[in-house]
Amino acid sequence: MLQKTIIVAGVCVWGIAALSAQSRGASPVPSTSAGPQATSCGNPAGPAPATPAAGRGGRGAGEPIFPPGQYPVQLPAKSLLGAPNDLPNPFMAGFDWGQLPEGRKWGSTASVTTAPDGTIWVADRCGKSGAGGELCNGASATIDPVFQFDTSGKLLKSFGKGMFTSPHKLTIDKDYNLWMADNTQHQVMKLDKEGKVLMTLGKKGVVGTGNDEFDAPTEVAIAPNGDIFVADGHTGGGLATGNARIVKFDKAGKFVKTWGKKGMGPGEFDAPHTLAFDGRGRLFVGDRQNNRIQIFDQEGKFIAQWFQFGRPSGIYIDKRTDTIYVADSESRDARNNLGRAGLPTTGYSMNIGARRGIRIGSARDGSVKYFIPDICSYPYAGGTSFAEGVSADAEGNVYGADNQTDVRKFVLKK
Repeated sequence: MLQKTIIVAGVCVWGIAALSAQSRGASPVPSTSAGPQATSCGNPAGPAPATPAAGRGGRGAGEPIFPPGQYPVQLPAKSLLGAPNDLPNPFMAGFDWGQLPEGRKWGSTASVTTAPDGTIWVADRCGKSGAGGELCNGASATIDPVFQFDTSGKLLKSFGKGMFTSPHKLTIDKDYNLWMADNTQHQVMKLDKEGKVLMTLGKKGVVGTGNDEFDAPTEVAIAPNGDIFVADGHTGGGLATGNARIVKFDKAGKFVKTWGKKGMGPGEFDAPHTLAFDGRGRLFVGDRQNNRIQIFDQEGKFIAQWFQFGRPSGIYIDKRTDTIYVADSESRDARNNLGRAGLPTTGYSMNIGARRGIRIGSARDGSVKYFIPDICSYPYAGGTSFAEGVSADAEGNVYGADNQTDVRKFVLKK
């Protein structure tokens, strides 16, 4: 316990120094598995302007830079859509986690999940940074993107070289089958825990709306009876294009039905990014661009929509207690503290007043009880930071998979 405390405290001290003033491109400490962007907070590359600009609005190069803690606009206690920012955090400071092979560092990842045996599985993008594209092709086709760890971070197994193009999220069902959504191959693959392919849904490299086609599938959820549910439509968030639906198959992979279309109403989606079942068999859909969770029965009947968990990039539900963990890695407005115009003032990922982080509550009644805040300060430097995927172990410790090339563990305070 003493050793664990020392490790966490050491990383925490380093983290505070590295992330101050939105940590302009700082590198992680060499002894960790964290990748090169782990402390960047998504800060765009390149120097800030040397001189502040005069003039109304200051929307060009040369905006003023405020010292840490002195930005004049603060986030409210609750976002405009009702996501709380001021809840207690019962966890110790997060630390870089996962003992990777010699020379290997984390690439971008949105995927961490807990297996039936209590081990923790992570899928990254073959050590590369980014989303979509062919991150695991070329020279990276010789690199394993799938890892199994014990809860201490000891590496137990890795595989997957040459199998995927852009692995997005990995799901593990109660029978220990692995389900990978690859949003560049436009496929879902079922594997055993040794990495043998058991089933493939979708046509490699083919985008479509057919019963056997996807458009950048994001995650799979498996019902108690084995039925397969796929969130289809990472493409075109905030636009009129791209699939925006849930596709249901039986356990043998036979198409059953689909529901949803691009939109903002109940049963409509915009970038459905994550899926999870609760203990009652209800399907939770992280409808990310609409800043909400939608809940359905297994036939697609709409039950409820929740805005109080923020902008959902990842959802994990502990079915023993129906505790829900929701990772918000993208909420933002148009402000930054970089000294230059940064993200667009309108459009993708706007969720006014919400702080990024992991909100924890009840999948039974929708109450939000705890919050692990993003270590990056508001206003956010880039379009994503902190956990995009989330899971928890049997002791209640939380794991966050970060698109900015890291995996962190948050230990529950005793």
